[in-house]
Amino acid sequence: MNSSTSKLWTGQFAIIIFMTFLFFLCLQMLTGGFPIFVTGFSQSPALGGIMTTAFMLAAIITRPIIGIIMHKLNMKRLLSVVLLCVLACIIASYNQQAMPLLILLRILEGIGFGISTTLLATLATNLIPQGRLGEGIGYFGMATSLGTTLGPMFALSILNSSSFNILLVVTMILSALTFICGLFIKNNKSVQPGPDLKGSLISYAFDKKAFLPCFLVMLFYVTFSGIVNFINGFGEEIHIGAKVSIFFLINAVIMVVIRPFSGKIYDRMGHKFLIYPAAVCGFIGLILMAMGKSFTTLIIAAVLYGIAYGVMQPSFQAWAVSRVSADKKGTANAMSLSFMDLGMALGSATLGGVAGLTSYKAMYGISSLLIIALLLIYMTKHSKVRKIEKANREAA
Repeated sequence: MNSSTSKLWTGQFAIIIFMTFLFFLCLQMLTGGFPIFVTGFSQSPALGGIMTTAFMLAAIITRPIIGIIMHKLNMKRLLSVVLLCVLACIIASYNQQAMPLLILLRILEGIGFGISTTLLATLATNLIPQGRLGEGIGYFGMATSLGTTLGPMFALSILNSSSFNILLVVTMILSALTFICGLFIKNNKSVQPGPDLKGSLISYAFDKKAFLPCFLVMLFYVTFSGIVNFINGFGEEIHIGAKVSIFFLINAVIMVVIRPFSGKIYDRMGHKFLIYPAAVCGFIGLILMAMGKSFTTLIIAAVLYGIAYGVMQPSFQAWAVSRVSADKKGTANAMSLSFMDLGMALGSATLGGVAGLTSYKAMYGISSLLIIALLLIYMTKHSKVRKIEKANREAA
């Protein structure tokens, strides 16, 4: 059967996509809720920020290591153990206010997040027919992005109406459901290392062929970090208050609409037909936010930036996976996810400083320059990369 017509939506693929959505929703609810909870009882925003920093750094450090573990252990068993550990960490957080313990639990959750998301991404890409890689990763990316977008919103809603303990109970249920779904994954053996992996530990964790798309997605996620972390302050600055949360809803809707189409375009025409228009949309969206003075402008900016967000992440991830050998899909996925987290971490630190020195509007204007940098690097490197990829295909 031709790979372009091979079946994508198998039962196993559907289970993994659903698990991914549940797990991201669970962990992102905690990411949105922990800083608010800790800041509330400690009266220290800095301590609240540590909750997110500890989580993200643990995930970033863990993901390269999983490239080694993946080739040693059964992926289903490893995933099940890690999901149980995450559930135990959430349970241990209940009714707890001891900062050292909470920081430790967030570190452990970050480790679990780094391992589980890399395993889920690899399980998904192993099931996707090669000719439908863009479409399949688009659906996987939609699951991760919906969880990332909706998680903080649900957390705020629960905290405003009840308590952090109730939030923990909800995330316990989501974590338990994720574990139960994992039981239905068919036993998946460890990935057998190919010739390129029979070397140093670095070869397990890094592949230079995947570096360019991973670096570009990191640049984009720096700008996305500015949206996630500082849009509430932006709303206050332009005097629209809580209405600014509509940005995330519009992003989610645009993403759901665009990703199935963008994945098919990727498979049939290539990533250049997506990256160029997406970069333009992202740049204009950020410029509108820098100039924005009204709710209407915010909505238009949300639509344009939503197009960029809906296209960039899955396209770069699919490109990274397509550039490596089959036995290094896990490495490419780990790199892609780590660079996304790194972009979020860098954006939180640097753009926060920029906003403090200037304003939120100016910060979005400055962050738009990263889209220009992304586009220039892509334009410069794409021609050379395309020639190399063509030569590799002819040699295969």
